[in-house]
Amino acid sequence: MTPQALHALAMALPGASHVVQWGGSDVYKVGGRIFAIRGLGGGVSFKASDIAYAAMVESGMARPAPYLARAKWLAMEDLDAIDPEDMKGWLASAHSLVAARLTRAQRKTLGLA
Repeated sequence: MTPQALHALAMALPGASHVVQWGGSDVYKVGGRIFAIRGLGGGVSFKASDIAYAAMVESGMARPAPYLARAKWLAMEDLDAIDPEDMKGWLASAHSLVAARLTRAQRKTLGLA
């Protein structure tokens, strides 16, 4: 998967926005809250459900994301090795998990309600 493909998948989600932060990392947000990050090292980190987090860490598909593991974030170091269809699902899930924590008014404004 290319960085451009990741960007396209993330931005296709409703209410998604993109900013460059922390010295050049691509940060994807919904309602001002982060759901995915493509870091300078070429990897990607994203929010996961409790079950997906446990399964992906246990299977070795991903590792706990530095500084964000306690919030059930996963890190995958090699973007090139990720199947785009899998990433599409993981990003949609991350987006949904983060959007669910927005206020009802924010979700309505973003067209998510």
